[in-house]
Amino acid sequence: MSTFETLHIQELWIKKLQKQGIKTPTPIQAQAIPHLLTGRDLLGKAQTGTGKTLAFLLPILERIDLEQKSVQALIVAPTRELARQIADETHKLIRNLEDIRALAVYGGQDVVKQINKLDRMPQIVIGTPGRILDHIDRGTLDLRELKTLVLDEADQMLHIGFLPEVEDIIAATPRDRQLVMLSATMPDKVEKLAKTYLKNAAEVSVEAEKVTVDTIDQHVIMTTDRRKQVTLRAMLDEMRPYAAIIFCRTQRRASKLNEELQMQGYPTDELHGGLTQAKREKAMAKFYQGKTPFLIATDVASRGLDVTGVTHVFNYDLPDDAESYVHRIGRTGRAGNDGMAITLVTPRDERAFRDIERTLGIDVTPITVELSEEMIASQHDQSKGSSKPAEGRGNTRRSSNRRTNNSRRR
Repeated sequence: MSTFETLHIQELWIKKLQKQGIKTPTPIQAQAIPHLLTGRDLLGKAQTGTGKTLAFLLPILERIDLEQKSVQALIVAPTRELARQIADETHKLIRNLEDIRALAVYGGQDVVKQINKLDRMPQIVIGTPGRILDHIDRGTLDLRELKTLVLDEADQMLHIGFLPEVEDIIAATPRDRQLVMLSATMPDKVEKLAKTYLKNAAEVSVEAEKVTVDTIDQHVIMTTDRRKQVTLRAMLDEMRPYAAIIFCRTQRRASKLNEELQMQGYPTDELHGGLTQAKREKAMAKFYQGKTPFLIATDVASRGLDVTGVTHVFNYDLPDDAESYVHRIGRTGRAGNDGMAITLVTPRDERAFRDIERTLGIDVTPITVELSEEMIASQHDQSKGSSKPAEGRGNTRRSSNRRTNNSRRR
């Protein structure tokens, strides 16, 4: 069994990890760290929650030249939330160390303040593609001495449409720098990018944990497009989740559902890439604090979202594939708590949902929702919704009647 000592991590970092309660490396850390310490390129397949951030952060810190006042590592993330999360992990490790500085750069921040901080030559820069490229174009981000370039969540980066920006960033780095690509999935676009830019790369992989009903009760409800929203409302009334994330396919659908549920009196908020950074942070803060128990989100915005205490996940729209399904429902049932995941499936989605079941080797339990005439009628006139959700408007029949009662989230 590997330890951080056998992986040749310095005692300084090991003590920092121990203070965070981290005593042994995860599988992705044990596989990746030895390659990265040698400066070798790496292609890693690992999902959020596997410890992949420390897998590249620790080697970066080990290889920092304290005498060299320049950007030595650049970490690129697809979303502001993930960039902030990586930056937070970095600052935990370098806290109270005056010789090592890290800076997060992403949209929604004051550019002038970022430029001033870049003038102080942080050794580690974490950011999103657009803002990083903006600084490169301005000449405020000097990558001539870069040792390591990390592309985190590469599949999401390319799914959003950041391929041109990513290629421009790569082109702005030295040819002899180390390139690290991490991705939850390996679609053709990621494989093509890896084949084009990685040189003699090590390949490591940590398979996603199989979803089990031990911690997450998974259910499916067959419905129609016309009755999807009223079905969701019936479940919210019946189950009364303590904290729920409701996933939609697009920003537009998330915004529309949020608006219509608010008109019906439900305490909801939205989280997606179409919001300003300030609004996204406010939505997350209210969700963390329990002030808004229902968060309507897209897949992209939820990347890196780690909240203990989510009792329910609703797939209002079907995810694109099995791995996205695992990622979504994995937002509940965390830290030893139970959770419930419910997927709404229309006739045109049924084949795709069966494919997800076959891929994961699971049989999701079907449940039936009986809708009252009052709820069906309200679906046709959202503008006349009540100021608060009516009680007992829907009746959900399911295999298990227990309510999920998780500990309060952090």
